[in-house]
Parts: sequence; structure tokens; C-alpha cells
Amino acid sequence: MRQRFSPARLLASASLVAMVALSLGGCTAMSKLSDATGSIGSRADAAPATPTDPARAVDVYGERYRANPKDAEAALGYGQALRANGQRAQAAAVLEQATIANPGNRALLAQYGRALADNGNFQQAFDVLAKAHSPDNPDWRLLSVQGTALDQMGRHDEARSYYTSALKIAPGDPGVLSNVGLSYMLSRDLPKAEEALRQAYASPRASSRVRQNLGLVVGLQGRFAEAETIVKADLPPDQAAANVAYLKEMLNRNEAPRGAPKRTPVASLSQPD
Repeated sequence: MRQRFSPARLLASASLVAMVALSLGGCTAMSKLSDATGSIGSRADAAPATPTDPARAVDVYGERYRANPKDAEAALGYGQALRANGQRAQAAAVLEQATIANPGNRALLAQYGRALADNGNFQQAFDVLAKAHSPDNPDWRLLSVQGTALDQMGRHDEARSYYTSALKIAPGDPGVLSNVGLSYMLSRDLPKAEEALRQAYASPRASSRVRQNLGLVVGLQGRFAEAETIVKADLPPDQAAANVAYLKEMLNRNEAPRGAPKRTPVASLSQPD
């Protein structure tokens, strides 16, 4: 049966950011946002390495930060750890103070912009991220993050111009291509969304989120059997079953009768690691 597509249900308040996961890897739940707010591993954001356990990282960097709140490296690590641990409001507060104490520090600005996006402050996030790199030396990762902020504000044409700029610097990056696809999805152009996501999916560097996004877009076009094949390909049986179950749930949400309570199906806008 053909699915009726309603992008308004896909872009409600902070639904595309509030469920962000930092590193889902082979996550079985398709509801989680993609790479959406991980750390920017670029020249604009040379954040220190943190312990593997987010809670432990909060303790380690929190102690360093409290000893000297003006220490940019400690604040950067603490902010990252807080975000990884789901303490997003606190992360934004820490990083805001750090940017005040260290004006012009692009690594801090990049992380602060991400923290603002975590909290649904998309316009402010976009503006802060613009200060984290320069037009004469743009960072494709930050361009892609700015694109996600624009998409979340409903400014899809502008968002795609940022993705285009990012792809000129990093041709074929699957995370950026995935964002292009989801941008088209949000503006109701499902064939173009599928085209971009298939390009992303073909990359050997494509994450599991790309697979999930492609399955969602194919399913929204009414081709559920094909979508099911995509989301469970090359996965252990338990993960494949979980992905299929969640795909069904998202498509059922999209088919809910008018007037019934709806939860927004969640796509996976990506901010490159």
C-alpha cells in the first residue's frame, strides 16, 4: 500500500535533534539521529581525546574544567563529554562561557554551535558555526553542519547550497550526501531524496544511518518490501529484525488517522565526525 508522505510530521520542533546519538555504530534502533552532533574531527575542532565511557569523561574533564574554567582544552573536552553523556543544556552553558573566556577560539565555537543545535537553537547554532571557519578557508564538516541547521529551520534550498559547497571540498562524502537526500525528503521530493541516498549508500564509508535513511525514503514511497531488504541487509538477525520493526513503526506513524496523536518519524541528519 502506498504511504502518504507528510514532511510536517518529520520536522517538529527539535525532533530531529533531541534524539541525537553521538556514535550509534551498528545501532538497531532506527529512531536515533545519525552522526548529528558528534565531534568535528577537523582543523576547526581539534578536541582532546576523551575516555571511552562518557560518564567517566565527564568526571575527568569536569575536574580539569572546575580547576580552571578558562582552560580552553579542558572546556572543550568537558563540553564534548557532557554532550556524549546526554547533558546537552549543561554542555551548551559550559561551552558558552568558554567562548566568552577564549574569544575567537574556533574549536570552541564549533563545539558550542553543535551544542546549540543539540538544544534546538538552530539559528544561533548556524550563526556561531559561521564564526568557526572562514570563507577563504572553509571547513566542509562545518558547512554540512550549517546545512543541517538550515534544514531543521525549514530552509531546505539554502541548506542544499551548503551541502553542495561541502561536497566540492569532500566529493562523495556519504554523510553529506545523506543530508542532501534527507533535505529533499523534507521538501517532499522523494525521488531526488532516494537518488542522493543511493549515492551515499554506495560508498564504502557509508554508516548504518545511511542504510536506515535510504530504507525510510524507499518505504515512504510505498515500496516496503524493498525498504525491508535495505534495512536488514548484511545485519545479524536480531539487528535486522529490530530495524524492520522500527521501519514499520515509522511508516505506521505516517499513516495515523487525521486527528490521532502522532509521534514524528525521525530521520538522520548528519554532522560529520
